[in-house]
Amino acid sequence: MTTHGHDLSSLGWNESFAADLPAGAVPARVARVDRGAAEVITSGGHLQAVYSAPLRRAAAEDPVALPCVGDWAALTLLAEGRHELASLLPRRTAFVRGGVRRDSRGGLSGDSQGQVLAANVDVVFVAEPSVHGGDFADLGRVERLLALAWESGAQPVVLITKADLIGEHLADLLADVAAAAPGVPLHAVSSLLGEGLEVVRSHLSGSRTAVVLGASGAGKSTLVNALAGEEVMETQQVRAGDGRGRHTTVHRELIPLAAGGLIIDTPGIRRVGLYDMSQGVDLVFSDIEELAQECRFDDCAHESEPGCAVLAALESGELPERRLASWRKLQREAQWMAGRTDARLRAEQARKWKVIHKSMRGRSRP
Repeated sequence: MTTHGHDLSSLGWNESFAADLPAGAVPARVARVDRGAAEVITSGGHLQAVYSAPLRRAAAEDPVALPCVGDWAALTLLAEGRHELASLLPRRTAFVRGGVRRDSRGGLSGDSQGQVLAANVDVVFVAEPSVHGGDFADLGRVERLLALAWESGAQPVVLITKADLIGEHLADLLADVAAAAPGVPLHAVSSLLGEGLEVVRSHLSGSRTAVVLGASGAGKSTLVNALAGEEVMETQQVRAGDGRGRHTTVHRELIPLAAGGLIIDTPGIRRVGLYDMSQGVDLVFSDIEELAQECRFDDCAHESEPGCAVLAALESGELPERRLASWRKLQREAQWMAGRTDARLRAEQARKWKVIHKSMRGRSRP
């Protein structure tokens, strides 16, 4: 990676961020994170910065407050010559996954706290390989990642990678993915052959930032290297017997591209829980939401109610059974996470009041 200086505007710096920068601080964009420290990019080049005590305390209470790749930060110089990441500037967008997982009995478990995978991104590239482990693209995974992408505030774009491997079935696959991603740009890409790269670059004009998300073996790092025109990401080869794809990224990193724009590569995602959903699921399943407007009852659950337009579309074949099942699954998970989040917020509020009351009792004693 280059270490020379950068024009901050080429990294996405603008007046909005400048207005939030504390007096005397230096603006820096987080390129890579480690425990307790981060590699940041400033106008003078790349630096290592340790986290300030207030930042560590905030992150201990809520992992979402941890610095992540793409963040803009306020940097200060310590007396001993080291740089300190004093605080984060407000995020314009954030791709956050929840801590939800499935237990041994198939139920939902985990906590309600999230993890920010990338911040201040303009585009979320959902990379899904045309063929992975002998199977065609996983539409359910595409829908899940799209829900989080919409919720982040960025523009989702679906990329069918390794498009050269599927041959004559590509058109059918694109049609299936398009039905699972209404209103989302969809492109077929072959990084090895250089096909589709220009249309991908068109989403990165100026100083726009994109993050590439997908499963291990989806060709994310190969795509990033092709866009950069050089090997910018360290990769590891496939391990025999476990099915992990070739060129598997081992860390998240922000890469400024010579042709303009920035891109964040990410490790393969095995399980992504929903987090703090408001409209993400509804936008992914806008076709079902539109059908629901025609149901006889406003509170129709689309289970067995008379006059249900969703069930009618299912029976006629207009709506695939797989898609309705996926919608129900993500709706249940979003509602479960909302309940967990509410419970956590109530518990945190109760703890704060307990501390306040204890302090007040101490002051009132003679």
